[in-house]
Amino acid sequence: MTERIHTPAHRHHRHHWRRDIVELAALFCAVAVADGIANLVAHGPRGPILLVASAVALLVTAAFHTWWARRHSHAPPPLSTAPSDTAPGAVRAGAQSGSTSESASETATGATTTLWRMRTTVRDEPGSLAAVCTALAHRGVDILTLQTHPLPEGGTVDEFLLRSPQQLASADLTRAIAGAGGHSTWIERADAHDLVDTPTRVLGLATRTALDAAELPLALRQLLGRCTIHSIPATTLSGRPNAAADAPVEGVLEATVMRLRDPSGGAITVERPHLPFTPTEFARARALVELDTRLGPRVPRRQDVLTLPEGNEITVRRADGSDLAAARAMHDRCSERTLGLRYHGPVADADRYLGHLLSPRFGRTLAATTASGKLVALGHLLWDGDETEVALLIEDDWQRRGIGSELLRRLIAMAVETGCDSVYAVTRAANTGMVAAMRGLGLPLDYQIEEGTLVITARLDATPIVSRVPYELPRAQHPYGQQNHPR
Repeated sequence: MTERIHTPAHRHHRHHWRRDIVELAALFCAVAVADGIANLVAHGPRGPILLVASAVALLVTAAFHTWWARRHSHAPPPLSTAPSDTAPGAVRAGAQSGSTSESASETATGATTTLWRMRTTVRDEPGSLAAVCTALAHRGVDILTLQTHPLPEGGTVDEFLLRSPQQLASADLTRAIAGAGGHSTWIERADAHDLVDTPTRVLGLATRTALDAAELPLALRQLLGRCTIHSIPATTLSGRPNAAADAPVEGVLEATVMRLRDPSGGAITVERPHLPFTPTEFARARALVELDTRLGPRVPRRQDVLTLPEGNEITVRRADGSDLAAARAMHDRCSERTLGLRYHGPVADADRYLGHLLSPRFGRTLAATTASGKLVALGHLLWDGDETEVALLIEDDWQRRGIGSELLRRLIAMAVETGCDSVYAVTRAANTGMVAAMRGLGLPLDYQIEEGTLVITARLDATPIVSRVPYELPRAQHPYGQQNHPR
């Protein structure tokens, strides 16, 4: 560019003279050719025939050019030429990738798709994950999220959230992954809640745990998927040390069993027989337990004030270990029949259960107190492995006033918000008050009677119906647990 800028002007003049001379020579040649053709047509023996033949040739050439232009104007654009060092197989792979992308796009926009959660183990070497992704792409499967869990003994566990065509069965996906080098593959149906990315989900669970100590078992269950969680107290009901509650501070990971030290004493065991835990999952679970340990005991202190028909006011709030003395005093005021219907055993042992029931580690407890602060009713929502139990205890003088129905309604709302599929209540067939309260929920109920013990199971696949309580709730108050669970 610099040389062109500084080129002397006389070079440009010589260049213009050469071009003008060439153009003049071309013009003289064209005039000479035209004069020769004119003389040939005018004075030759077949001049008119030659002129007509030339016209026909020009028309045929113009028609052919028009046909060729129209035909190739609708042709698809040619593939871009690959660089010289690109193998032909790479170009073919690119074409297949393009067709696969179109198929995946059609699958994503179509209504006949299925969400899957899948885990598979692959070799820890370059290209192993790419082979799995290619096998999924060839079947029109869209990978929505992907997590990798390195294993200490080598290899990597890859966790996918997939959207596949509805006609593609899980067995076909498993065979495709096996053909790509994956093994120990596990797959199950997913739903819209799995679309939340892992960091956001973990932060949400940490927030719930920070607000309420009773959330730790539920947070662990949602973090680790389908699993069974047991909280083992440090001592038995008789006061003896519980050998099963011994767990080191750093925890123990044994394939499908995870043991963590409970901050409130004892241990938390997590079992998932269908799928071994990874070190990454173990680290996440231990981080939640560490958060619970640092924050210490905590229970939300919201409360609602209810007015009974006779004008008395009842306050409903969360209860914890600080209410142990008040709960024992209520036991002393209850009749043996009332305690027997609640605890299904010797009445003298009733006080032993209170420490377990009021611990937020084993569930949630609601307390109903009078204006003077006297505790008159307790409602429990207890985590029992994969199941959830509800129980009520109402002091004799405060029964048949709608307090039990209100406590039960709130407990069921908590169970729905925590994702429980069903809850059950264990009582006796003679406990007509508990049976009526369960029926008042408006939920599908199953009954099972064994040796005088009645087990009522309520399926939570329908929205709970507010029971007909003879008083109205304050509209400005929120139900318990509503702000703790964004779902």
